Amino acid sequence: MNKTLIITGGAGFIGSHVVRLFVTKYPDYKIINLDALTYAGNLENLKDIEHSPNYTFVKADITDAETIRQIFQQYQPDGVIHLAAESHVDRSIVDPNAFIQTNVMGTANLLNAAKELWKGNYEGKRFYHVSTDEVYGSLGETGFFLETTPYDPQSPYSASKAASDHLVRAYGNTYELPFVLTNCSNNYGPNHFPEKLIPLFINNIRNNKALPVYGDGKYTRDWLFVIDHARAIDTVFHNGRNAETYNIGGFNEWQNIELVKLLCKTMDEKLGREAGTSEKLISYVKDRPGHDKRYAIDATKINKELGWAPSVTFEEGLAKTIDWYLANEEWLENVTSGDYQTYYEKQYA
Repeated sequence: MNKTLIITGGAGFIGSHVVRLFVTKYPDYKIINLDALTYAGNLENLKDIEHSPNYTFVKADITDAETIRQIFQQYQPDGVIHLAAESHVDRSIVDPNAFIQTNVMGTANLLNAAKELWKGNYEGKRFYHVSTDEVYGSLGETGFFLETTPYDPQSPYSASKAASDHLVRAYGNTYELPFVLTNCSNNYGPNHFPEKLIPLFINNIRNNKALPVYGDGKYTRDWLFVIDHARAIDTVFHNGRNAETYNIGGFNEWQNIELVKLLCKTMDEKLGREAGTSEKLISYVKDRPGHDKRYAIDATKINKELGWAPSVTFEEGLAKTIDWYLANEEWLENVTSGDYQTYYEKQYA
């Protein structure tokens, strides 16, 4: 079945894995990767599929409503998988307006473009909005986030994502726009921009730099291997029920400090260092404002309804992730230095 899909944020961490999966798994689909190539967008992530006949890259910013409308009119997509977002909590504390513009206004622009193009003829159409578990706020020591958990965002980032989630549901209710929505836990894996905990600490351990842990390090997160997340997105896009929400999690929880110690232990083994060497790099730093104590996803619904489950344990996924970064040190150097941003000019200018 021929389909044309726009995947926003397809040069980003999660987006690049989704684009690769759809391009390779569905040769009859036309995949349009729409990305603004901000600091976290990296087309080097897609070098292996950039010349595929069913793949097209379009550089555009979702905050530009008229450009987005024109792109929708040009490519006539049957579906949208919306991943483009500002996503780092620390950045949202410093510059909340950027998050409101991209995550709220950008989502509204995409919804309006889809509504205008499809004009109520929704047969075979779908708008898939990818969100985060952070919209639910913070958990105590027990319990899990369910699809029915009330929203309680605690940072400018999570508030902007919560607003975009509400917009998508409102367009579904008001205009009958067909949508699905997923809220995922923390992703990790290959190609992750190294401001996030796991790739940052892999890089710091490589270079014998400090490992800054917020507060007492006892913040708990559920971790999801990015390739498993891409599989889940594929599953929900094709088989999820319209107007439903699905939580996607890795079925495992780790305190930050225990994760860092596991990372140190595994890196020492991979690098042939004496046990305990990397742990000496751990330093505790002042906590960030409004830091949520615990996130934990109950992914029973997607498992029971759609048959999705993670393919790896966290230990297996972390080992695969470390192996990838150690085998791709040039990629890591290019990203940390900013040199990766010249790739677009070389390849697409």
